[in-house]
Amino acid sequence: MDILYQIPSFIQRLYGGVVWRQYSDRKVAYLTFDDGPVPQVTPQVLDILAQEQVPATFFMVAQNAERYPELVQRIVAEGHRIGNHTYHHITGTKVDRYTYMNDIAQADKVLQPYACYTKEGIRLFRPPHGRMTFREKKAVIDAGYRIVLWDVMTHDWDQAYPASRIMDIVRRFTRNGSIINCHDSIKSAHQTIAALPNIIHFLKDEGYSLELL
Repeated sequence: MDILYQIPSFIQRLYGGVVWRQYSDRKVAYLTFDDGPVPQVTPQVLDILAQEQVPATFFMVAQNAERYPELVQRIVAEGHRIGNHTYHHITGTKVDRYTYMNDIAQADKVLQPYACYTKEGIRLFRPPHGRMTFREKKAVIDAGYRIVLWDVMTHDWDQAYPASRIMDIVRRFTRNGSIINCHDSIKSAHQTIAALPNIIHFLKDEGYSLELL
């Protein structure tokens, strides 16, 4: 069952060309949030991050970013980074490559005006549900994106996972360079907000530096 929370290294190697974990010679971890921004959750996530003085990377559904630009502006103003999570939150394995790439390009137009979207010439992309075909993966890389998946899946979107269980996952599977997948979506609201302060406190107590991708 561990594969639900951390993809084995041999599978990561088979699905190459993407970032699962960002190694460092220091003890570093990376908080990431998918599916926002939404007013029901994102402001509370930002309040916690501000209180704890830690940065995060937000992989945005651009349809939400377009609908709530004030949330994007706050995320940017508070020093976080944003990445592309498609425009309509479509799953790559369920559409053709042309449709998928067009949706990513549509998201790109929404996010491109924000300076923190492109860093050192690199734009970040995370496929919804982590699913895309090998041809889509190649097309995304050829388009100049850095594809970022995760090393720790918290399952905070699943109401069957209370904050205590989410913490058990983070405690058990986080290691140097871990990219931790959380969500700022409506369905994750209760679990994420309840677990996030404890996640941050644990990582700090364990000596991790929380940084931007």
